Amino acid sequence: MSLQATAKALVEPGKGILAADESHPTMEKRLARVGLSSSERVRRDYREVLMTAPGLSEHVSGVILFDETIRQSRSTGRPFAQGLLRAGIIPGIKVDAGTTPLPRFPAEVVTQGLDGLSARLTEYAALGARFAKWRAVIRIGDGRPTAGCVEANAHALARYAAAAQECGLVPVVEPEVLMDGSHSLERCSLVTSAVLHAVHDHLVRQRVDLTGILIKPNMVLPGTESGQDVGDDEIAAATVRVLRDTVPASVPGLVFLSGGQTPVEATARLDALNRTGAQPWELSFSFGRALQAPVLEAWAAHPEDRASAHAALLHRARMNGAARRGRWSRSLEPSTAG
Repeated sequence: MSLQATAKALVEPGKGILAADESHPTMEKRLARVGLSSSERVRRDYREVLMTAPGLSEHVSGVILFDETIRQSRSTGRPFAQGLLRAGIIPGIKVDAGTTPLPRFPAEVVTQGLDGLSARLTEYAALGARFAKWRAVIRIGDGRPTAGCVEANAHALARYAAAAQECGLVPVVEPEVLMDGSHSLERCSLVTSAVLHAVHDHLVRQRVDLTGILIKPNMVLPGTESGQDVGDDEIAAATVRVLRDTVPASVPGLVFLSGGQTPVEATARLDALNRTGAQPWELSFSFGRALQAPVLEAWAAHPEDRASAHAALLHRARMNGAARRGRWSRSLEPSTAG
């Protein structure tokens, strides 16, 4: 399958991506919150629950795996990537090595992992991966982000994207402007616009084929400590204004991240985005916690009862599938949903 065909398949109408690529420290924190210790076996068992939900492919087009997971097999002995492909779901892989402090730029970070990247991408492709993901982290604060931080991360994202395409993998390019802080919706809009402009410029310089990539942006949101009360439609309108100014129509789709939002908040805002009218790209999702949080709680409470965990995942997948078409409503959610 070509890069373009894979990218389009990942943003097929009504579908999106399940991000299950948490690092060991992140998984340890999430498992601890539900009373479980993190071990290779526990992580494998949990991710097997995620990837064996019957009918998951109806609304999930791809799953982003972690290095450990793409090397693991289900309890049946079939490697996870093979199992996903047999189920009609495209396997992906997180390839960045996390963030590190950016020298001379206090409180700012740059994502590492370019060293040896091509060899790792080649190995991941042999293990079954068809797309990859790299995340950059941009913080809004007093004097932040600096131009130096934005440029460093945009350059790394573009070099990664070029390497991924060279190895036959669709790059998912994730420049995340964090919602942590006291900034306004307007400030987030300005920063997100500047970041996406820089990313586009560097993608072009690195000769990345924009028809064979996906962008994983943040939604334009006020900071969690801003006290600003903004409705879903206003968030969607602000987000689309930024995207129309920064993302070329040649990009097949945008797969929004859910960072910091509740499952229902993320779905409601995805729905609002898809009700803004015709756009030049598909507006999809690549959610981690917003898909997984109810699943992990159900599984931790009764690990032997996979049916309940599967039901929780399939419900959230259906809700986001409806939001992809602008057909979600709160009446579809349980009365206890936040």
